[in-house]
Amino acid sequence: MNQFIQGIRLFTGVDEQVIEDGAVWVSGDRIRFAGSLNDCPELPNDIRRHTFNGQFVMPGMTETHAHLSFADANPFAIGETGVETGTITAVRNARLMLASGFTSAVSFGSTYQIDVALREAINSGQVIGPRLRAAGRDLGATSSNVDSPGGLSQIADGPWALRQAVRSQRKLGVDIIKIFIDGENINPKNPPGELSFTDEEVHAIVDEAHRRKLRVACHARSAAAVKQAVRAGVDLVGHANYLDDEAVALIADRRDEVFVGPALAWEICYLTHCESIGVSKQTVIDQGYEREIEATVQTVAKLRKAGIRMVVGGDYGISIAPHGTYAKDLEYFVEYFDMRPLEALMCATNYGGLAFDPTGSVGTLTEGSFADLIIVDGQPDQDIRVLQAHDRLTVMKGGVIYKGLANPNPYLA
Repeated sequence: MNQFIQGIRLFTGVDEQVIEDGAVWVSGDRIRFAGSLNDCPELPNDIRRHTFNGQFVMPGMTETHAHLSFADANPFAIGETGVETGTITAVRNARLMLASGFTSAVSFGSTYQIDVALREAINSGQVIGPRLRAAGRDLGATSSNVDSPGGLSQIADGPWALRQAVRSQRKLGVDIIKIFIDGENINPKNPPGELSFTDEEVHAIVDEAHRRKLRVACHARSAAAVKQAVRAGVDLVGHANYLDDEAVALIADRRDEVFVGPALAWEICYLTHCESIGVSKQTVIDQGYEREIEATVQTVAKLRKAGIRMVVGGDYGISIAPHGTYAKDLEYFVEYFDMRPLEALMCATNYGGLAFDPTGSVGTLTEGSFADLIIVDGQPDQDIRVLQAHDRLTVMKGGVIYKGLANPNPYLA
């Protein structure tokens, strides 16, 4: 089916330009044209027209740190959800993620390999959700941040055992291998800066994954962890809070291949809502999370100066940062990192799309890309917070317009 969208302000995601007299021609599940109405080619007679009154149209966003099987539980009990509950939760969260304007997602770890089944259900049309690059359980070493009971982690030590772990996840059908290179301030057995793996082990993981056409995402907060990751060839770096100049230079040397997601939501929400999970604010401060926010702000300034592409995704799926609030990341990028709203949109669309698919099938509205877009009743280039209002978003994925996604029970719509 051919569809034509006009009467819009258009952000294609190619650059920070907004086209005031924008128009989009969708042919089937692909973009045929996106640009100024005056430049549009001749349209077929049977095209379906959608005329708006200055609404903002932009590419669908990519959540690059997705935990769809997380059940909005206490962050100290993430891995305790059973596989049955986790699966039902993931189906709900997939629909909610699409309702939030995120038409694609890169998994950063899944309990019980649920994301693999979820990806297949989305692709077959059984479940409504974003395009998904699926990960399995977090891969960690003994005494790493994920060395705990439950369905969250897979533990292995030594290069060959880790190669076997990658192969076992490949057998299950993952797209992404997620590894924990260092830890957390709240974990005395593996704080940031204490490396869980040796260089040889990380190189083995990445080599085995890349041989199998898989990509590698990592949790790495410290400069030492990020250096180890980048030297080994990791594709996506999550957190990267405490970077020195050498770490930034290493990333800059691979700027066309590696993406960094600051993922600041955990720190901000932990500080703000800690008492709701039984932790005093002074304890959180003593644990170092105020310092971590300050360090991240300084690090991002260095990354921006070096021209390194950053992506959005903030560990959503816990009680203090629940599913459906993913667009808060763009507000954080503007408020804490002093980004322009359109710069933050580039992180969520163009750069996130390339993190999802380096061939560029998503993240921009250009000829041949998937027709994944959002029609916003508001102007996010002026107030980025409008993207947090689900009822002001109309979502198209693959040329299909979805309505009522935010309502978990459409029969009561």
